[in-house]
Amino acid sequence: MDSKAAAIREPIEICLLAGKIMLQSGAETYRVEDTMTRMADALNLTPSQSYVTPTGIVFQCGEDQQAKLIRILDRTTDLEKVAKVNDISRRLCSNGLAADDAYAQLLEIDTVNEAYPIWMQIAAAALSSGCFTYMFKAGLSDFIPGVLCGGLGFSAFIVLHRWAKVKFFAEFVASLLIGLFAFLLVSIGIGSQLDKIIIGSVMPLVPGLLITNAVRDLMAGHLVSGLSRGAEAFLTAFAIGSGVAVLFTIF
Repeated sequence: MDSKAAAIREPIEICLLAGKIMLQSGAETYRVEDTMTRMADALNLTPSQSYVTPTGIVFQCGEDQQAKLIRILDRTTDLEKVAKVNDISRRLCSNGLAADDAYAQLLEIDTVNEAYPIWMQIAAAALSSGCFTYMFKAGLSDFIPGVLCGGLGFSAFIVLHRWAKVKFFAEFVASLLIGLFAFLLVSIGIGSQLDKIIIGSVMPLVPGLLITNAVRDLMAGHLVSGLSRGAEAFLTAFAIGSGVAVLFTIF
């Protein structure tokens, strides 16, 4: 039994590591479970069972093996990692990749930070805020205020989230600062349509991917994951709306 458990340990770790990377990078619950099951079949770990929620993974393979649990604490959006894990899974299932090589590549994906630099993220958020402001039928004079407010708000969100580790608080303060800065710019004559500037500037904070994954998980029958992702998206939207509402209450 001990030798058999030792032999099967590494293939199990391959499946768990793949699921962990995908879930932390913003993949849907059904995609994580399907990928782990396919990789387990390719590694002859049958029958296998996986249960995935946004905060944890439970995986069991074989009839005499104990289930293993991985706790997921941090989640972000990195679709590049999801695509790379899917590619490893396909090559593993088609016998184009050995188990040892798959594990080594997964470890490399897990340790390498492939996110864009912070300055580039802020610049993209600022530019997209200006474009959203114009898309919501604001004038060209509101484009620059949208860029400034969006960049400030996203910068505040990054700093506060690293400092407080409470996403709701970071989103609330960021939206409050966006509204305050937009109000000041309009007051001094830089920009004219306050509502359009604020709406465009908060768009980088809106949980679009989270809402999409929540709906997709519900459609796939993953009720626990779908409802939990939906609740997280609701809290984010509530934090953004509350920050703006507090500003208008004060002024």
